[in-house]
Amino acid sequence: MGPVQKLARFLTTAVFLSFTMPAYALDKPTGDILLTVGGNIEKTNTNDGTAAFDQDMLSALPSVTIKTTTPWTDGAVTFEGALLRDILKSVGGSGETLKATAHNDYSVNIPKEDFLKFDVIVAYKRDGEIMTLRSKGPLWIIYPWDSHGELMTELYHSRSIWQLKSLDIR
Repeated sequence: MGPVQKLARFLTTAVFLSFTMPAYALDKPTGDILLTVGGNIEKTNTNDGTAAFDQDMLSALPSVTIKTTTPWTDGAVTFEGALLRDILKSVGGSGETLKATAHNDYSVNIPKEDFLKFDVIVAYKRDGEIMTLRSKGPLWIIYPWDSHGELMTELYHSRSIWQLKSLDIR
């Protein structure tokens, strides 16, 4: 077998393995748990079959910034966080609906079309600062309202849950 064939075999094997092996195991959180993901997921890191994320784990996911106005803030605000679809991908989540629940037990159902069609993020920073419970954090689901006029409705505003604590994939 010549060098070109060896390289072709190596590349074919590498591509095959990248699609058949999991990208990584889900680490265990070492800090305070900010988000728990349950329901129809493949990867867990807790004894109760859920996936728990601390700040470092969320920050390790690709970060997205959205500058937008909201009904709850004055002027445009810059939010930073992980795409909702990336969080679900990291746990091997699948389903049609996502039930998001806040610390005060308010919950809302979000159809998967929302986070497939739009860059919906789970924000952990607001204007460069880590959010706290007092500032509608530590996590807040943010839609790119100013970039997509069709999102400026009560329906999408109601799905922008703040003080987010858990997601359940159904």
